[in-house]
Amino acid sequence: MQNDNKNTLMFIVSAFAILIGYQFFVLGPQQRKLEAEARAKKAAAVQMAATQPGVTLDANGNPAPLRLSRDTAKAASPRIVVDTPALSGSIALKGGRIDDLFLRKYAETTDKNSPPVELFRPEGAEHAWFADFGWAGANLPGLPDSRAVWTAAPGQVLRPNSPVTMTFDNGQGLLFTRVIAVDDQAMFTVTDSVKNNGTSAFQLAPYATVQRQGITDHLGKTQIVHEGAIGVLGAGKDQKLELNKYGKWKKDKPLTTYDSVGGWAGITDKYWLAALVPNQDQNIKAQYRMTNVGGTDVYDVNIVGPTQALNPGATLTQATRLFAGAKTVPLLRKYEYNGQAPEWWKFWDSRKAEIPRFDWAVDWGMFSMFTRPIFNILEIFYKLVGNFGLAIMLLTVVLKLVLYPMADKSYESMAKIKKIQPEVEKLKAKHKDDPAKQQQEMMQLYAKEKINPMMGCLPMLIQIPVFYSLYKVLTVTIEMRHAPFFGWIQDLSARDPSTIFNLFGAIPWDPATAPLIGSFLGGPLHIGVWPLLYGFTMWLTTAMNPPAGDPIQQRIFQLFPIIFTFTLSQFAVGLVIYWCWSNVLTIIQQYIIMRRYKVENPIDKIIARLQGKTANAT
Repeated sequence: MQNDNKNTLMFIVSAFAILIGYQFFVLGPQQRKLEAEARAKKAAAVQMAATQPGVTLDANGNPAPLRLSRDTAKAASPRIVVDTPALSGSIALKGGRIDDLFLRKYAETTDKNSPPVELFRPEGAEHAWFADFGWAGANLPGLPDSRAVWTAAPGQVLRPNSPVTMTFDNGQGLLFTRVIAVDDQAMFTVTDSVKNNGTSAFQLAPYATVQRQGITDHLGKTQIVHEGAIGVLGAGKDQKLELNKYGKWKKDKPLTTYDSVGGWAGITDKYWLAALVPNQDQNIKAQYRMTNVGGTDVYDVNIVGPTQALNPGATLTQATRLFAGAKTVPLLRKYEYNGQAPEWWKFWDSRKAEIPRFDWAVDWGMFSMFTRPIFNILEIFYKLVGNFGLAIMLLTVVLKLVLYPMADKSYESMAKIKKIQPEVEKLKAKHKDDPAKQQQEMMQLYAKEKINPMMGCLPMLIQIPVFYSLYKVLTVTIEMRHAPFFGWIQDLSARDPSTIFNLFGAIPWDPATAPLIGSFLGGPLHIGVWPLLYGFTMWLTTAMNPPAGDPIQQRIFQLFPIIFTFTLSQFAVGLVIYWCWSNVLTIIQQYIIMRRYKVENPIDKIIARLQGKTANAT
């Protein structure tokens, strides 16, 4: 019985170690390799451009098609300025596209002089990303395409409550008008109309597309975050979340089509989203399409409305919204419920969503039953204390309180097991040649002392999905991006920037620049203050638990604090803070229970030694 319990515990701990180890030894190195390759590729391109202006290299080192600089591509079209509290950029009159956007509220890095995050960039530049709108139809004269230059009154600036208007006359009887409005956050409304001034009737269908021409090397490579095509499509209760990662999109599903009533569809990165939102009562056909044009992978998500007749003298009008911004959960929920974001505890109410399940743009994952509540609680605590690090610590307290009854029984069981350890050792010595008899008497001893050895495994088993879910929340929600804690921690979603190899910043030297071993000192061997604190608290909790019966198992458990210190050093520091603080609360709870049962524990030993040294010193 005892061996079975210990084997079960070993299985749980080993599974947990494998989960973290896979991130540490497989996904982490892969991500660093991709980032290093991207930096090397960019450096090579810069060097080539310096010696041969206008020449860049493809991934194989061969001359690639000419790519314009962003400024040059932008200058290829006359433009209307976009100026809102959240966005800056411009709209191209050539093609009538929204293709130049920066997010004013978000910086590329935590540096105070960091530029704002770029979302859209014009066609012609490398990694172009833009939104396009228009009309489609067979045998139609002069539909405006990407080369058509629209006309706009000079001096227009797109601001909230100040829409802009542009027109295009195809000279063959069709007059196109486009009115673009924007709110103070991230939602554009593009209203297209076409008037038939001719004598023939036509059949037209409105369309809108978000297109990405090539992606950077790091996109779509991480397993924990969805990046690629996304949308909620279908009809009524059959609407569901549709996902298509870049890699799978290119390899397995270069073309997928959905029939939908309303819904939304777009392209997402880890934190940023460009999504098209049609009228919610309109039948549309949504398409995820990937093609290769001139050696560039072109990803586009488009929606096409129903074909309509345009008779002489008549006008057709179509309004489509475009979300272009950061996936801030409160903002997504606000748009979802038409400006009235419900409180998190009212999500099951009967209000009809204006944009169905729009906050699903955040990759909550398969453990959404944990990740969404965890984020909601963090958000409430953040509003109370104004610091996400403190919010994480308060969340830890809540989780401890929820698990307290079970954890209390668990730690009580472990304290009793540790208390009767001398009797267990006597039984082992007495029946060392009769394992069956040894097991029988140990079971009788446990029954006599009212001990359930399996209780020690349950809290650890329950915390595994909580641990993963918090890791997911810290990784995918932009609220954690660049969120500071205290002192040197300026980004809870990144690893602890301090490292033991420069005495935590006391020596002005970056270990990652060391010859030969810099990639290890700045990678797997990078250990900061918080991971070391975690390692110490894990050692203390391990020391307070009953020792494993097998010497090999004892040695493995002794190594776990060291292994996990190195492993967690690569994780988001917010997660390490959670786990370290959780260990501290566990230690306090265990200590109180062990004192209650008068069980020897390492904390009393440490206090006794310190008191002894003080007495000797005096």
